[in-house]
Amino acid sequence: MRDVLTGEARLAAKPAESAVALGLRANWRQFTLLVLVNAFVGSLVGLERSVLPLLASSDFGIASKQATLAFIAAFGLAKACANLLAGRWSDHYGRRRALILGWLLGLPVPLLVIWAPSWSWIVAANLLLGLNQGLTWSTTVVMKIDLAGPRRRGLAMGLNEFAGYLAVAGAALGSGLLAERFGYRPTLFYLGLAIVAAGLALSVLFVRDTTAHVHHESHTHAATSRGEVGTRVPSMRQIAAQVSWRDPALASVSQAGLVNNLNDGLAWGLFPLFFAAGGLALRQISVLAFVYPVVWGGVQLVTGPLSDRWGRKWLIVGGMLLQGAALAAIATRTDAGAYQWWLVASILLGVGTAMVYPTLLAAIGDGVAPSWRSSAVGVYRLWRDLGYVVGALSAGAVADAFGMQTAIGMVAALTAASGALVALRMPATRPLP
Repeated sequence: MRDVLTGEARLAAKPAESAVALGLRANWRQFTLLVLVNAFVGSLVGLERSVLPLLASSDFGIASKQATLAFIAAFGLAKACANLLAGRWSDHYGRRRALILGWLLGLPVPLLVIWAPSWSWIVAANLLLGLNQGLTWSTTVVMKIDLAGPRRRGLAMGLNEFAGYLAVAGAALGSGLLAERFGYRPTLFYLGLAIVAAGLALSVLFVRDTTAHVHHESHTHAATSRGEVGTRVPSMRQIAAQVSWRDPALASVSQAGLVNNLNDGLAWGLFPLFFAAGGLALRQISVLAFVYPVVWGGVQLVTGPLSDRWGRKWLIVGGMLLQGAALAAIATRTDAGAYQWWLVASILLGVGTAMVYPTLLAAIGDGVAPSWRSSAVGVYRLWRDLGYVVGALSAGAVADAFGMQTAIGMVAALTAASGALVALRMPATRPLP
């Protein structure tokens, strides 16, 4: 294991350059394996989506929404930093090492939740979960982009996010049903240990590094990044500036990603409390927690390939506006009789997110050179997952001061404004020929 995670700056498990080919068909075995690995990544975080906000009040007596949502802020901050680390480290040392380290960091998470005597242990567990998700999910994203090549990035990201969020949805539904029968702890989180063990075993035994595919693409495609040509690798400061504000397309993608995860953090942390306050049973809350990510995951199989044909911009704009409308619809009802209304709104929220999520990732891949693509994806995912922090802190504070309905309405307005900003600033882009 030491050889997997440490050593000289060499590339792990690098296949012979002559044997490398780009494309989903040429790399279907490794691509399918990475889809499966990402399903385990999504399952681990999905275990929390139905039950953890409710656990705060039932087991620890926490009434403050801001204190309850602290676990999401911790998760988002850790994941954002891990995304940046994963991107740069993957470019220097290989993708596979980052993936394995992510799974090792995830091992203590279920145990900390099982043994937690106070809410601070849950927050600490979610710091580790954020590191796990940042390293594992970021790395599988980049590896699939490497394997797919420039022509099918949207499809590759659609498949990746489909697997991840279908697993999130299934775990969210399953965790709610298990919690209803066995309680929140410990049975539910024994399943988390099995998920981590399976993901780690697959990554160690079967996943191969994809850095040779990056070299191959760099040598055979004239990949550009609006002024940065070929394989020259800019400094991390230059990459951060390019992705964060300097390039209009990349900066538009980064702010949209941040706002998208801001509203996802709201859905994760506040929706179970909001629905419970409306009188819904745990089983109904679990169904709503399932519907949103399952639609999000499934529709990406359509929206990812569509972005390869239609371009990225207007799918992003339309998706952000649809998310804003769905959130506003959820905020308009507060009674238990609104279950069907909330169900339809959750479906629309999932469709809007599916229009945005793989398209944003594909747009980052379009605009940068293969030699520093992983670092650029890391910067984008840093901004995107800081949305969890912003969403948890702001929505929690507003909910405590003015009520949960007002907090949801605020996030709806921010999401629509983000879509309008993309419409005004982002150039229309298509993938490289």
